[in-house]
Amino acid sequence: MAELRLYNTLTRKEEVFQPREPGTVTMYACGLTPQAPAHVGHMRGVVVMDVVRRWFEQLGYRVQFVQNFTDIDDKIIRRAHEEGISTTEVAEKYSTMYVEDAQALGVQLPQFVKVTENMQDIIAMVQRLVELGYAYEVDGDVYFSVEMFPEYGKLSGRSVEELQAGARIEVDERKRRPEDFALWKSAKTGEPAWESPWGLGRPGWHIECSALSLKYLQPSFDIHAGGMDLIFPHHENEIAQSEAYLNCQQVFARYWLHWGPVRLKEQKMSKSTGIFVPIRELRQQYEPAVIRFFLLTVHYRTPLEFSYERLDEAKSALERIRTAYERARAFLKSAPEPTAEPAEVVQPFRTQFEEAMNNDFNTAQAIAAVFELVREINQRLNNPETASLPDTPGELRALVDVLEWMLETVLGVALQGEAGTQSETLDRLMACVIAWRQELRQRKLYDLADRIRDDLKSLGILLEDSPQGTTWRLS
Repeated sequence: MAELRLYNTLTRKEEVFQPREPGTVTMYACGLTPQAPAHVGHMRGVVVMDVVRRWFEQLGYRVQFVQNFTDIDDKIIRRAHEEGISTTEVAEKYSTMYVEDAQALGVQLPQFVKVTENMQDIIAMVQRLVELGYAYEVDGDVYFSVEMFPEYGKLSGRSVEELQAGARIEVDERKRRPEDFALWKSAKTGEPAWESPWGLGRPGWHIECSALSLKYLQPSFDIHAGGMDLIFPHHENEIAQSEAYLNCQQVFARYWLHWGPVRLKEQKMSKSTGIFVPIRELRQQYEPAVIRFFLLTVHYRTPLEFSYERLDEAKSALERIRTAYERARAFLKSAPEPTAEPAEVVQPFRTQFEEAMNNDFNTAQAIAAVFELVREINQRLNNPETASLPDTPGELRALVDVLEWMLETVLGVALQGEAGTQSETLDRLMACVIAWRQELRQRKLYDLADRIRDDLKSLGILLEDSPQGTTWRLS
């Protein structure tokens, strides 16, 4: 297998990836608290992890990918009161919408697990932490004692004192230290609750991901992922409680992968700030493939500035790729059947693409390789001498195959748009129209030929003339 390097937040450096088990990659990503429609920031994470999964599979790994739904939470309880429905109905409603949005963007769904369906595992983990002396109970609440875990802060790279100063710490005079965090919360009147050794209650936020990831992936799984905003306190607390639970005999997760935020007007996209763009709203304005392509135009660790201008740029860029692809396919339809696909033609582009993906999943560099390939396709189609060579059909077929592999298989971006699913009937009709127009031009009836072109353009059908003939596409 090729050597893949990824940036590990825990060690703050790039490392060569070595799986826990040869041939298998285990991944966990912190998922959604389903209490409102997902926004573009949510979709960046799920698209990034989908590409990570796809690339591991291209390297020959079997991937086990788990993502959670935090389906009980203060925000869900508030939303249930606002909408007059149960917390279960709220979580089901918005998690279903999230899955639909992810699928629309071409995501291969991970194994979704829910907090409420794994409550006994969470309770057992909290109980074990109490038994080991890492946690303590106060009036039905259970807290993790940060001072009992000397390595606390190793993910964020800050001391406990710095973390105290820079974090929003829940004020509770019953805690031994201000930075101690809740593992179990005692029940409040009118809220959902579960039986536990400490009475009715529900989990704290951080314990959920620890319990679920350890249950489904086992200790020392390969990759734990999430947004950069989760490094502290969520992931820091996960490491502390998980490695304490393992009695410091095993690491919790081996590599930590964090994607940058999506910003709108230089502020992080977030429901709490009211600065966000719902993905469903955006899907009404842009084809999902365009949104996905836009999300991949910068490296995943780089903050992504959202704007409609940048989405339009992504749309135009994707259209250039698709135009070259359709031109090549049209040429191949009328060209002699290739006898072979010479590997040497595509190898430089494939190598450039593979190096980009093995360089910490650098999709920006990978897209640059795609455009180098597209330029090569266009050069062959635009040069009459090259187009007429006997080797050209085979070379173009090889280039088209690699383009499909790069964009569709790895990056998950469709090469045919929603409006471009051309039926065989429409193909045959347009072949006739192009032939009629060509006959008019041969008879020097240029006004009529131009009128056909212009009338088709007004209907959203573009004719493109080249030395190899005329092709068409939907605008």
